Amino acid sequence: MVTLNKISKEEREAKVMYENSASFYHDYRTKINPEGWFFNEFLEMPATLELLGNVKGKKVLDYGCGSGIYLKLLKERGANIKGFDISEEMLKIAKKNNLGVELKQGSGYHIPFKEKFDIILSSLVVHYMNDWDKIFKEMARVLNKGGEIVFFTGNPVYEVNKNMLVKGKKYKVLGINDYFKEKVFYNSWTNPYNQKEIRVPVYHKTYETIIKTLIRNGFEIIDYKDCFPAKASKKLFPKEYAKYSKMPMFMVLKVRKI
Repeated sequence: MVTLNKISKEEREAKVMYENSASFYHDYRTKINPEGWFFNEFLEMPATLELLGNVKGKKVLDYGCGSGIYLKLLKERGANIKGFDISEEMLKIAKKNNLGVELKQGSGYHIPFKEKFDIILSSLVVHYMNDWDKIFKEMARVLNKGGEIVFFTGNPVYEVNKNMLVKGKKYKVLGINDYFKEKVFYNSWTNPYNQKEIRVPVYHKTYETIIKTLIRNGFEIIDYKDCFPAKASKKLFPKEYAKYSKMPMFMVLKVRKI
């Protein structure tokens, strides 16, 4: 178990955020939207799964497994899957839906496994933490030589977007809100079950910082995708499709340990 006094300030924020949103987050993706939610199943997952490729027989670590949606899917695809998350509430859901899968509570800076893996999957996790050198050094520790990381995170250009009001209409304008200043931004979610606002931290890094951090920690970039919405979402989520088929909200990188 990870105690609050042993994790970083930023991970503590992420932990609190997901403790307060675990049930509605999972329900939103699996019950309220049984075909999946736009930002995950139709924007994130197609690109991430494409870069993961064939996982049959591979040892895969789900780094920040959340409620276990990827765990279930990758197990069905033949992966030898294990995972961890910092949120007890998320892990409760993940364990309920992934019987027999080894899951632990742990910090992204201190992965709670000593064994080596072929692949690390990290979906929307690294942007909650500030020290990316520490992140990738720790990932390298549990990767076999030649092992791969597929990580999905916010697109640095989108992160610095700014709302502008033009003739009474709100527009997103990309890249004008101090791209080169690396700092934490805060977005917000509303929990529909209790209407409480949940603060969501995002640690902005430039492309230059991301690439140099990967190289410095012994990785080579072998693939990359800007996330474009899946075609099915055009009918299911027309407003979201119209918006995010024009701007790169997310990106996925695939890197290899040299």
